[in-house]
Amino acid sequence: MKTKEHSYTVQIEPVKEGGFWSRVPALSGCFSQGETIEETIQNTKEAIELYLEGLANDKQDIPEESEFAVSVRIPVTV
Repeated sequence: MKTKEHSYTVQIEPVKEGGFWSRVPALSGCFSQGETIEETIQNTKEAIELYLEGLANDKQDIPEESEFAVSVRIPVTV
């Protein structure tokens, strides 16, 4: 059995009530949260591992990160 390493973009946002929320755009439905950014990152890594493990167990393809993903910043005057 061979092992392949995957890399995914994780989006993290603060939550008004406190803590942080994350999502993995390339993995539909893969979300997590945490009290700190570090905890959120760790929890998100665990969520990704479980998500990919589930796909592998179901013999489904592992999604790859889009090569065309970009981040843009748009200034807005408020």
